[in-house]
Amino acid sequence: MAAALVRPRNNRVIAGVCAGLARRFGMTPTTMRVLFVVSCLLPGPQFLVYLALWIFLPSEEKTSTGAAAW
Repeated sequence: MAAALVRPRNNRVIAGVCAGLARRFGMTPTTMRVLFVVSCLLPGPQFLVYLALWIFLPSEEKTSTGAAAW
């Protein structure tokens, strides 16, 4: 089963969109970031899609809270 499409709390550079997409599709975050930058050289709404994903993708929940760790 594939990973859920969420923005991870770790390995973020700007908002975690590329890291979340990379985890979902089984790629490294660096590869996804390079693909995004290359895609920005082509005409299209790539930057708007990135902003929409930043807004609409949920952030990954913490695996343990501070109170639960005690």
